Amino acid sequence: MAEHGQTPPDGATATAATGSAIRFGEQPLPQTMAAAAAIRRLSGLLLSLEHPHPTVDAMLGQFGEWERELVLAIPPDPAPRVGATQSASQRVYLDHASDIGAYNPCFPEYRFDHLGIGAAVGRVTFPLVHEGPPGLVHGGFLAVFFDAVVQHQSCAVGLTGKTRSLHVTYRRPTPILVELRFEIVRSVGETGIESAARLILEDEVLCTAVVQTVALPPERLTGARYGKRSPKEKEETHR
Repeated sequence: MAEHGQTPPDGATATAATGSAIRFGEQPLPQTMAAAAAIRRLSGLLLSLEHPHPTVDAMLGQFGEWERELVLAIPPDPAPRVGATQSASQRVYLDHASDIGAYNPCFPEYRFDHLGIGAAVGRVTFPLVHEGPPGLVHGGFLAVFFDAVVQHQSCAVGLTGKTRSLHVTYRRPTPILVELRFEIVRSVGETGIESAARLILEDEVLCTAVVQTVALPPERLTGARYGKRSPKEKEETHR
């Protein structure tokens, strides 16, 4: 199973027309990925508490201090570091092409078992933070999930672009905390890319999505010039 879906399609490295490896931004720091997983778990615990707890009081006391320390370590400009006018004073842009949930706790985590040009298969378990109706996933998170995995597949094979439309059909309630399977069938036409995806529990289809996107090579995408992370010594000047 591919760790965080990072395995290239069919075992080959996806490349741009220039022959270089496709790049959609900087890779997240290992610390960021570990923190995202911990924040997601803690959020689930907080949502499950029935009564006030002293540990939460201790956490609240630390949050303000942590925020004051971290704000001194980031660039002063919150705009992403992309395009021709980028500068080191801007925020570094992290790669949003693959498994955003690995470093951003607001997004679902998933894994690909197979990632090919025309088809992909993987697994996802929605945590408590994505609950809407009791024990079920909020429908908006399902739409986010479909958009993320469809664009992940297209970015991995080197032909992608902005989402034009996303139509989700909710057929059955989707449970949280249960491993689900997803499947994607992808085709490229004259007007763009169409991806048909579905989310499955055992043999039951829970919901489906049809996603229409632009079809462009990475070098033609808006903001394709992604800024690199600043050297360590430059980062320390913000502290």
